[in-house]
Amino acid sequence: MAKSKTVEQAYKLARAQYAAIGVDTDAALAKLRGVPISLHCWQGDDVGGFEKFGTELGGGLAATGNYPGKARTPAELRADAEQAFALIPGKHRFNLHAFYGEFGGKPVDRNEIGPEHFAGWIDWAKKLGIGLDFNPTFFSHPKAASNFTLSNADEGIRGFWVEHGIACRKIAAAMGKALDNTCVTNVWIPDGMKDTPIDRVGPRERLTQSLDAMFKVKVNPAKGKKPYTLDSVEGKLFGIGCESYTVGSHEYYLGYAVAKKTLFTLDTGHYHPTETITDKISSVFQFMPEILLHVSRGVRWDSDHVVVLSNELEEIGQELVRGDFLERTHIGLDYFDASINRVAAWVIGTRNMLKSLLKALVEPTQTLRTAENGGDYTTRLALLEECRTLPLGALWDFYCEQQGVPVGAEWLLAVKKYEQGVLATRK
Repeated sequence: MAKSKTVEQAYKLARAQYAAIGVDTDAALAKLRGVPISLHCWQGDDVGGFEKFGTELGGGLAATGNYPGKARTPAELRADAEQAFALIPGKHRFNLHAFYGEFGGKPVDRNEIGPEHFAGWIDWAKKLGIGLDFNPTFFSHPKAASNFTLSNADEGIRGFWVEHGIACRKIAAAMGKALDNTCVTNVWIPDGMKDTPIDRVGPRERLTQSLDAMFKVKVNPAKGKKPYTLDSVEGKLFGIGCESYTVGSHEYYLGYAVAKKTLFTLDTGHYHPTETITDKISSVFQFMPEILLHVSRGVRWDSDHVVVLSNELEEIGQELVRGDFLERTHIGLDYFDASINRVAAWVIGTRNMLKSLLKALVEPTQTLRTAENGGDYTTRLALLEECRTLPLGALWDFYCEQQGVPVGAEWLLAVKKYEQGVLATRK
């Protein structure tokens, strides 16, 4: 009780300081409660999945580290995710890849998967009252060994992956329908070349044909009703094994999304190491109603480190709030670190994403915009700098306590206890 009283007192003092610059912190916290973050299943098991084909992780992806206790079954992964949800304020979502289905120990190829293989995930999401998101898995498969899937020159292989994409869209639609909560289906492929190609055009023409065939299949209800699923396409600059040429580049997918009216995915790790996505957000919103945002942290390359409260993350939060884009943005996390406790990785990244949004929500945006529109750049800079030292932590602690999750670093004690009681038993 003493702790609770201290948190409340600190919040009241902070609320007064923010009120002095025209910010309603109660309204900001209420707004934050309505923002779901989609936690990614692949952090819980190092992008392993449950197919049991024996195929190693491919597609230019690499999970490093051997921290003990990773999830080995869907039940273990769900238990770990529940532990993470219990330590994160707010109501959030869970993001699945196609090879995380429950196949009963039987080999089910990617083009043969169906909603029945995800019934356990749907029941789990219903129990928790959360939404699900989905991704076709165009890697870690014998038919992806050449690093070409939807753009493959072999018509048979290309057709196989088109069938996989259609199957995944049907699964996502089944999830959205069952949960009455639209499921975002994100398409990312690893297709590309290690060295400079002669033909850059052919693979992109084939990719366009494949995507068109995938998206042609109708999976949503009649026009005007809530969609069961939304399709999104994700570009990338380069990756391991495709350093010189990526078929699905930023420009390619941006053009495709605008022309074909799909969502467009911005991934914070998919650009030049010194390039950020902040300025891209308002640009793409000029031409599409919604986007998918994948939040990661690249170190020197698209290395998918756990998200920290960096300047870049703060700027992303600011852009989403300043542009009034929160309701038009589907936010998901995308990283995998096997060198630390995997539950902690989920908690750290999600709490930091929420902190970045909270910091933006308690910025005196209208005052700053008025100063800027009036050419008063002095006031704009002065207020922005003063905001840096305002007591954001007191607001965050109060929000966590409101939502019934640990305040400050207390959540780490729960993770350590879970590690000793559950994760340590996994050998």
